[in-house]
Formats: sequence, C-alpha cells, structure tokens
Amino acid sequence: MDVAILFSIFVGGLVLGIPVAITLGLSSLAYLIAAGMPPVVMPQKMYAGMDVFVLLSIPGFILAGNLMNQGGITGRIIRFANALVGWIKGGLGLTNIAASMLFGGITGTAVADAASLGGVLIPGMKKAGYPADFSAAVTAASSTVGPIIPPSVPMIIVGALSGISVGKMFLAGAIPGILMGIAMMVTAYIISVRRGFPHQPWQGFGEVARSFAGAIWAIAMTFLIIYGLLSGLATPTETAVVASVYAFIVGAFIYRELPLGKVPGIVANSAVSAAGILALVGFANVFGWILVSERIPQAIADGVLSITDNKFLVILLINLLLLFVGMFMETIAALIILFVPLLSLAQAVGIDPLHFATFAVLNLMIGLTTPPVGVCLFVCANIARLPLAPVVRAIMPFLLTNILVLLAVSYFPPLATWLPSLLIP
Repeated sequence: MDVAILFSIFVGGLVLGIPVAITLGLSSLAYLIAAGMPPVVMPQKMYAGMDVFVLLSIPGFILAGNLMNQGGITGRIIRFANALVGWIKGGLGLTNIAASMLFGGITGTAVADAASLGGVLIPGMKKAGYPADFSAAVTAASSTVGPIIPPSVPMIIVGALSGISVGKMFLAGAIPGILMGIAMMVTAYIISVRRGFPHQPWQGFGEVARSFAGAIWAIAMTFLIIYGLLSGLATPTETAVVASVYAFIVGAFIYRELPLGKVPGIVANSAVSAAGILALVGFANVFGWILVSERIPQAIADGVLSITDNKFLVILLINLLLLFVGMFMETIAALIILFVPLLSLAQAVGIDPLHFATFAVLNLMIGLTTPPVGVCLFVCANIARLPLAPVVRAIMPFLLTNILVLLAVSYFPPLATWLPSLLIP
C-alpha cells in the first residue's frame, strides 16, 4: 500500500507537469508519512545523497561553461567549425553538429549547448535558406553529444553513484561521442543533398588556420580537464576549479569579451543551476533509498533474470527500458533512481560496469530529444518559433542514427572500454 502511494503521487506529478525534483520529494514524503516513519528521515537521506565529494565538481564545470560562453567562446567555435565543414552540401547543418562536439566538451550539458548554439545557429540557418524544422532538429539532436564528450555532468553523477572513476567515465564517452557526431553529420549531409540545401564556398586553409587560432584557447580547456584527470595531478573537483579560473582568465584577459561587472551575475546564475541539480540529487536519493528498502531493484533484477539470463537480450531490455524512461523523466533523476539496480542486473549477466555506465548515459541523452519530455526539443522549437510537432518529425532521422550508434556501443564494449584501459591502467 505504501509503495502504491509512492508511485501514484510520482506518476501523477509527472503527468501534471510538476518539476521532477518536487515530484520526487512529495512522493517520498507521502511514503514516509504513510509508513509511519519520522519525516526527519527525509533531510537526513537528502544530505547523505549530496554529501559526495565528486559532486562538488558540478558547480565548477557549470561555472566554467558559463564563463566561456559569456566570454566569446560560442562565436569562435562556430567560426572554426564553419571553416572546416561549411563548404560541404548542407554546410551550416554540419557546422551545427561540429560546433556541438567542440562546445559540448566545455559545458558538459546538452541544454546549455542547445540554448547557446541554437540561439546563434537556428536564426542563421533560417536566414541562409534552411527550413526552420530542420534547423531546430539538427540543433537539438547534436546537443546530445555534449554530455557524452568529456566533461560530462551525468557521468559525474554516475561516478558518485557507483564508485566508477570519473576519469574513466570521461574517456569512455569520447569514442561514442565522436561516433554520434560523425553519424549525425552523414545523416545531415544525405538530407541536405536530397532536399537541395545550400552551402558556402571553400574559404581556404588560411581561414581554417585563423579560426583555429581564435578558438584554440577554448578547445584547450577540454584537454586541460582530461590532462588533469589522467595525470593524477587533480581530482575532478579540483579540475573543475582550475577550469573555472582558466575560463575567467581566457574570457576576461585573452578574448577580452567578459566584462568584470558581469562575473558576479554569472557566478550567481551558475550557483542557482548547480543548486537545482544538487536538490534533484538529494530528492532522488530519498526516492532511491525507499526503492531499495522495499527491495524493488532486486525484484526488477529477479524478474528480468526469470525471463532470460542471456547477456545480449538483457542489454536489449535495459536499452528499451532506458529509452522509454528517457521519454518522460529528467536525465539525472532517472540515473539516480535506476542506475544502481540496473547496474546490479548488468553485472549479474557479466556486463562490465564501465561499459554499462556508458551506454546507460547514452540512452538517457537520446531521451532529451524524444517527446513528450524532450527538454532540448522544447528549447530548440522555442528558438525556431515552431510548434513541437514539425520539429519531432524532422528529428526522426537523427534519432534513428543515434539509436544505431547506441546499439553499436551496447554490443561492442571496446568502443567504451578501450580508451580508458589504454590511458588509465
């Protein structure tokens, strides 16, 4: 009965459109009251969920991304990406994807990518003759690469939940992220050729060199983060702090596009964003603790294993579940609630934890572009001033492409595990 109350309020809150964090909190509180447990359990479990050292890196990476975004990074990355691929048929679509691959390595979040790049590229693509629905769709689809290519906020969450090295998680996402980007570029090119989208003339290697020189400080930030983790000189949290200082120096004194007067506001906005994520982590930890207390994760694992213990079928079932959940639930909440029980199931059939963590995150990133709760879809449709339906139709080829990459990563573990095993013994 108590569990029925938990799930009824949780599902009802999602249906009514109540924010996921509040829904998790209300349903957990209702369960505690119905079960006759003291409400003080809730803040205790919330604090326990947030009291993880690696989670301190989240505010740092968010601040670093915001500083770089306000400091002139977006325009320089777009210019460099355009110099590389803008001359190909459908060049601005390819530029959009290439810019997301570069920009995602700075922000670590898909929504920041969609909002920042979309605000520049969607109007630019429309002005250049691209349909509004295609412009919004390619921006939303490409934004999912951001949290796969390091750094990645969802992968930090996974590391905190499972004890898997965050450095290994970052490296595990590199090859799948690049594959996603290349696959979406091929898709965009095919669509562009079939529909006769425009392209610009080749600007020459001189423009490539000049645009690279302009973007080098931004691109170097990703390598700074990875080097800090691989060398052992810094923890993820320390690396995030260094990245924030680096972003401030580059934006304020090298690019000179970050006014010092704006810095306090950027810090405050970053703090609000980080607080929202950490509050979600806290509420989701209470919800997850209730599930474990009721042995629901064990019931899920036993139920699946009673159907099959075939490794390949279990991978397929996990993928289907996560793709479905990603259609309705925010990424971080889904990870906190489902990751640990599904990890136990994956290990029971011999799936490597790092491999599982990589395709689990990839699943939920794809969910950011699937209706009815695809956040990146809403952001890009709003920028393009379109209703959701035409953007959903236009994004279907990119969703199919990303699902094919997901299946490749799911069934060929070295795509996720080779690079971490090579660079981190």
